[in-house]
Amino acid sequence: MLDYGKLIRCAFQAREFSYSPYSHFRVGAALLCKDGTVYDGCNIENRAYGPTNCAERTAFFKAVSEGRREFEAIAIVGGAEGEEPDWCYPCGVCRQVMAEFCDADDFRIVCAKSEREYKVYTLRDLLPEMF
Repeated sequence: MLDYGKLIRCAFQAREFSYSPYSHFRVGAALLCKDGTVYDGCNIENRAYGPTNCAERTAFFKAVSEGRREFEAIAIVGGAEGEEPDWCYPCGVCRQVMAEFCDADDFRIVCAKSEREYKVYTLRDLLPEMF
């Protein structure tokens, strides 16, 4: 069984680096490769909005740019700056990026408020009719 607590902790650490001066909504993600390597990411905003990148895609792009192609799970944490974390789910674009690299029935998406309060989904649960 996966150590979701460790992955969630990594996501919370990544959230600390969020660059979110416009939305003030800070997100962190930790992507677990099948070989046990973890890549983290945070959301990075831009005043033009279009160039903004989500935490999940940041983690995926870091991993893929280093040759990784096999993934097991991703933990996602987020919430408004200065408030307790709330449920944070991947956007449609991030779900489609996951679909590019992950098996829909095996890849796990862990949405967490804390190390002890989290929900686990498969990619197919969150993107049933993927492109």
